Order: sequence, then structure tokens, then C-alpha cells
Amino acid sequence: MKKCIVTVLGQDQVGIIAKVCTYLAESEVNILDISQSIIAGFFHMMMVVDVSGMKKDFAQVCDDLETIGEEIGVDIRCQKAEIFEKMHTL
Repeated sequence: MKKCIVTVLGQDQVGIIAKVCTYLAESEVNILDISQSIIAGFFHMMMVVDVSGMKKDFAQVCDDLETIGEEIGVDIRCQKAEIFEKMHTL
């Protein structure tokens, strides 16, 4: 299993989860775990996803997610889990 971390941050609005999850499903990316919160009008979502079944190139999926984020006014990042873990380990 190849895990990645997808994070979304920005002003809360209708449809953020729907746009991101629809794209992931269409790309055959399975969501393993998801957490989202809204604090003072700011939306934050973090997902652990399994990319081992996707047909697209990993870099293409990351670029597409960034583009979706730009279109809806939020910041979307996608990182391989091992890189994310190294960045957040003291």
C-alpha cells in the first residue's frame, strides 16, 4: 500500500469536500482516514489516502489537486506519507 497525505486549508465554503473527494474517486485514490474542522470560518482537512490503485502519475494528481484548490480558493497539498512523516518528526 502506498500512502499519501492530502491537506486542504482555506476559507470555508460549500463544496470543498465534494470537489476533492470526487476527484480522488475518479482517480481511483482510496481515502483511508479523514479529519476536517472549521475554526472561525477557516476550513482544514487532512486525509490519508492509498494511491496504489491509481492509474495517473502521482505528480499529475498532485498538480490536479493544486489546480482544483486554485479554482475554489483553497490551498491543497499532496505529499507521500514517508516525506510528510519525516518533515513532522523531531
